[in-house]
Amino acid sequence: MAKNYVGPGDKIAVAAPYALTSGQGALVQAVFGVAQNDAANGASVVLDTTGVYDITKEPALAISQGVRVFWDNANRRITTTATSNFHVGMAWAAALAGDATVRVKLDRGTPSGS
Repeated sequence: MAKNYVGPGDKIAVAAPYALTSGQGALVQAVFGVAQNDAANGASVVLDTTGVYDITKEPALAISQGVRVFWDNANRRITTTATSNFHVGMAWAAALAGDATVRVKLDRGTPSGS
C-alpha cells in the first residue's frame, strides 16, 4: 500500500450546515452524506458518503428504481429534479408517492447533467 494512503474516503467529519439528527442527509459545499450522529448547527458531524440509505423525499413524488436522484438543499430532501439541485446517486428501490422516504445508493461518481 502506498505510504501516502489515508483511508477509504467513505466518511468525513464536517461542521453541520444546520441541526442534524442521525440518518438525515446533509450538503456541505460539494460533499453530500448521511449524518452518522446528531449535531447542532456548526457542531462536528460525521457524514457517510457511500452506501444505501432511506432518505426523506419530496412529498407526493413517486420515484422509479434506478433513476438519478438529487438533493434539494432548500427543502432538505431527495427529488428527481436536476435543476438547481445536487446529484447524490440513484434510487436503489422504487418509492410510491405516499412514501416519506426513498432508498438511495449514494454515488457522486455519476455526472449530474445539470
